[in-house]
Amino acid sequence: KLTIHDGDDVYDMLQSLPANENGFMNGMAGRSKAEFRTWLQANAESAEKKGLIDGWRVPQTIYWLYVDGKPVGMGKLRHFLTESLRQGGGHIGYTIVPDARGKGCGTALLKKLLNEAAALGIDRALLTVHNDNPASIRVALKCGGQIEKVTEDRHYIWCECK
Repeated sequence: KLTIHDGDDVYDMLQSLPANENGFMNGMAGRSKAEFRTWLQANAESAEKKGLIDGWRVPQTIYWLYVDGKPVGMGKLRHFLTESLRQGGGHIGYTIVPDARGKGCGTALLKKLLNEAAALGIDRALLTVHNDNPASIRVALKCGGQIEKVTEDRHYIWCECK
């Protein structure tokens, strides 16, 4: 789970990820270490909030996936959905650094995020996955996801939280 004490290893991982890839937004891409510290604080506070933030955002908790002591992935868990998030965001978003992809890291991270969602009282988590991201579609299905619908640009996949 993100803390305000996360270090340079997390900062460096975030710098290795694009600002926007397959709809996953990395707000720290290209930012300074000072901005990283402020971002950590804001996200730690978000995880503790209840209800809507600023009238439209929902609380979310960020998690890191470590392999052999090195951060290789980032997951976002939104605590509940707004209508906007039902259409284009879902409960869960995640990304894995390019050199760790295809090694089961996405599956491990999504399973962990589903467990954390259950701890928040979420029974089923929605993932909205871009159609041109077959790896994430496979990961969601491997984690028990059921496709609700497919639109022109994305798959809507519900996963049971355990």
